[in-house]
Amino acid sequence: MSDQNTTLDVLEADRQGLIVRTSIIGIVTNLLLAGFKAAVGLLSNSIAITLDAVNNTSDALSSVITIIGAKLGSKAPDKKHPLGYGRIEYLSSMMVAAIVLYAGITSAVESVKKIIRPEAADYGTASIVILAVAIAVKLVLGSYVKKQGEKANSGALTASGSDALFDAVLSASVLASAAIYLIWHISLEAYVGVLIAIVIIKAGVEMMTETLDDILGRRADTELVREIKSLIAQEPEVMGAYDLVMSNYGPDKNYASVHMELPDTMTVEEVDRLTRRVEAKVYLATGVILTGVGVYSHNTGTGEAADIRNAVQKTVLSHDWAIQMHGFYADIESKKIRFDVVLSFDIAPKEALKILRDEIGAQFPGYELQIAPDVDLTDI
Repeated sequence: MSDQNTTLDVLEADRQGLIVRTSIIGIVTNLLLAGFKAAVGLLSNSIAITLDAVNNTSDALSSVITIIGAKLGSKAPDKKHPLGYGRIEYLSSMMVAAIVLYAGITSAVESVKKIIRPEAADYGTASIVILAVAIAVKLVLGSYVKKQGEKANSGALTASGSDALFDAVLSASVLASAAIYLIWHISLEAYVGVLIAIVIIKAGVEMMTETLDDILGRRADTELVREIKSLIAQEPEVMGAYDLVMSNYGPDKNYASVHMELPDTMTVEEVDRLTRRVEAKVYLATGVILTGVGVYSHNTGTGEAADIRNAVQKTVLSHDWAIQMHGFYADIESKKIRFDVVLSFDIAPKEALKILRDEIGAQFPGYELQIAPDVDLTDI
């Protein structure tokens, strides 16, 4: 585990450096754009350009928060937080979303004021040129930041990149309204300001919803779950991998537990060797740390147990709400049957267990039933 921790530290340092460098580029670029746009907006009396400048300033502030979140989130685990501080990044993403939402609401209020009390804008050549350059810069910056955010698996950075691409579209709408005013003398900039505000608010709400999903806990990624189960099932002794539970403690900080179904003839020493081998394999291939590996025993003895298993499985899976049965073991001598059943969210566990106990109890009278309900966590 010490080698795994060393590798994690190196990867975290690289990731943090990438986030900081990208965020600094975003801060400098947005502050320059904000300065130019603010000057042009005030000189031309354009609310749309001025609000675009405010939006650039909020983008710069978002990048500052992203850096702080990455720095705090990379703090080493301690006694109080033994699994680290990675989830701080989700809080920083939430703050970025709140800033974007505030900027959008403020923009909407100012734009509506301009519609109620319109003031003529005065666009000059400099205004048009600066807007055109700003659009090009935002397109390049947005694509770069978003790509780096995906590479670093940083929600805040990816959101900043997407926001920058939105800004390019919004700046293009401001440029279009300026062109319409210069050609046909029709002032649309206050209405364009409302459009900008709506798009900003929508982006802020989506960012906040996305981050809330991370904080509340998402369903594990289907492809990652399949990969982990496949890696475990490759071991010749393993007859199945079940009950994979993923816990996320920040970007790229995933911990998991799983059950392996193994022959009931294996010794504790053999199980121990297998468990350590599986933990190392899964970590090296996926970066997920298996914190717990449980074991289900599989009947290798008489054919009677196999017949019971087939009969029980047929009964269980005859119900639409029973997704999977696993961990089955029948003790013929002591007359005990135990297994797990994965239930959908369409039925209450108590109701499902009563139905199964009644049906299987009728099939195998005299047997003690131990049925454990599992939640459908992995969508597989």
